[in-house]
Amino acid sequence: MPAAKKPPRPTIWKTVLYFVITLVIIGAFLSLYSTTQDQTEEVSMGTVVSEIKEGNVKAIDVEGAEKVTVIYQDDSQVVTQKEATESISAVLGNYGVTPEELTTLDIKVKSESGLAYWMTSLLPFLIPFVLIVAIIWMMMRQVQGSNNRAMMFGQSKARETQPKDKKHKITFKNVAGVREAKEELKEIVEFLKHPKKFAALGAKVPKGVLLLGPPGTGKTLLARAVAGEADVPFFHISGSEFVEMFVGVGASRVRDLFKKAKKSAPAIIFVDEIDAVGRHRGAGLGGSHDEREQTLNQILVEMDGFEPDSGVIVIAATNRPDVLDPALLRPGRFDRRVILDMPDIRDREGILKVHSKGKPFAKDVDLKNIAERTPGFSGADLANLLNEAAILAARRNQKEINQIDCLESIEKVLLGPERKSALLSTSEKKITAYHEAGHALVARMSPGADQVRKVSIVSRGQAAGFTLKLPIRDKHLHSRSEFMAELAVLLAGHATEIKKFKELTTGATNDLRQATRLARKIVTEYGMSENLGPRTYGEKEELVFLGKEIGEQRDYSDMTANKIDEEITSIIKKAYDNSQDILNQNEEMLEKIAERLIKNETIEQGEFAAMFNKPPEKKVEKK
Repeated sequence: MPAAKKPPRPTIWKTVLYFVITLVIIGAFLSLYSTTQDQTEEVSMGTVVSEIKEGNVKAIDVEGAEKVTVIYQDDSQVVTQKEATESISAVLGNYGVTPEELTTLDIKVKSESGLAYWMTSLLPFLIPFVLIVAIIWMMMRQVQGSNNRAMMFGQSKARETQPKDKKHKITFKNVAGVREAKEELKEIVEFLKHPKKFAALGAKVPKGVLLLGPPGTGKTLLARAVAGEADVPFFHISGSEFVEMFVGVGASRVRDLFKKAKKSAPAIIFVDEIDAVGRHRGAGLGGSHDEREQTLNQILVEMDGFEPDSGVIVIAATNRPDVLDPALLRPGRFDRRVILDMPDIRDREGILKVHSKGKPFAKDVDLKNIAERTPGFSGADLANLLNEAAILAARRNQKEINQIDCLESIEKVLLGPERKSALLSTSEKKITAYHEAGHALVARMSPGADQVRKVSIVSRGQAAGFTLKLPIRDKHLHSRSEFMAELAVLLAGHATEIKKFKELTTGATNDLRQATRLARKIVTEYGMSENLGPRTYGEKEELVFLGKEIGEQRDYSDMTANKIDEEITSIIKKAYDNSQDILNQNEEMLEKIAERLIKNETIEQGEFAAMFNKPPEKKVEKK
């Protein structure tokens, strides 16, 4: 457990520290001065006269009105004092020094400068006064800074990126995929570059653009690319940064943000995760959240108050468009919606090329093959995949990233890190091998199932083993036969354990959960039930103040609910019977796959296909 951080010291302690340091410096200076003065011995005038008569004195320096420095023949010095009203010759004459003896001395008279006199007189009083004034000034400055911070509480916290910042500039060339979205946003770029062309035809470009898409699809990156292409200032802020515990602060920050953007027009305001402030109003627990609703109202007012030629465009991003307030989506506000889907195989290959820059790849790395193995991956997932591959290659002390590193990174992103410490006993290893062999065999023999890429009994994440299945190409539509094949594959591990060991383990828990969820969707959402007909059952509703789906509105009777349960059970049983039939018809192959797993722990795609004495067949998808 990390140690708790110490609270920051109050600002007053900094003032005290500065005061102590100043005193130490002044004390050192004064002590140095006094030490220099004390190094010369002070004697009486009679001693000086005796030395003169003996011929030991070479020169005499008179400084000011009283100080007399006597220099001996050996260049040593002593100091004495005289009366301020008498000259040095008169004083020595009074002590019996003859004029002939005075002629042998080199007497120099140095008058004290006015600056030295005033510094000597005023410095002891001036230094304490200056210190007191400095301390008072620093304390007043701190109080003034606190007041300024309090006054800045309602100012916007948006980060501004200027077009002159070439280092962080992003254009459409840096964004792979999302071709349709970039085409939509090119109109915004054209308006910001050439607004007169649109105004001449009476056209009005939308004031607000809403980017919709799953997490990691590049909404923020695309918004930055629009600003980079248009070469305009970019104001970036998150929706949560508007909301504070004090009512009215969020609205004040919205006003300040739009004020700054209008001064820098043409400009782009980007609000990330706008659902933080843009949710349905009046649906909160116990009324509503006044601060969030006032912030939303201010955003609506500011967007309505835009002049047609203001040159400010608001781009917002969210992955929850269903919870946004309808007032945000009406014409005149966020009336342009740009959808960002998960990248297809061509887009994934392009994204991998973008993120592969600066990474040393070996010649065997095939980005197209990696793109084929990553259906359903977002742009952020692909960037993370290549980063994990680079980390893995560095841990192995390699100079380049090879294909094996990339393939293992796919498994790590999908299933989690490999757990070498989770060693299975002999019996558990055998059960896991037959369990995964059942999944792989049924997936191979089912016409609508995805292709088996890898089978392993090496623990990853929470799984003791896994069967990696990926489609040959991206799918946008799914048929009932594909769902039934997927159910048969999910239930194959359960069926294999019953067939081989006559007993069940907890290894099939997650498979059964997924199978039940899929069967329910077949009946209640997809309308694929043969007995209940083509309709959906149940309408999900969301309580906004909790921010998640927690309930379902039943639009069917209890009798229909019983029929739904029966139909779900029937579909699962049918898929289970199909799985058992495949296992019974291919017992020899099941044993062969399980024995290979027990021996080698992992079977790759090519080795798995070779076990069936023919290359993997390309399954024809039904249109």
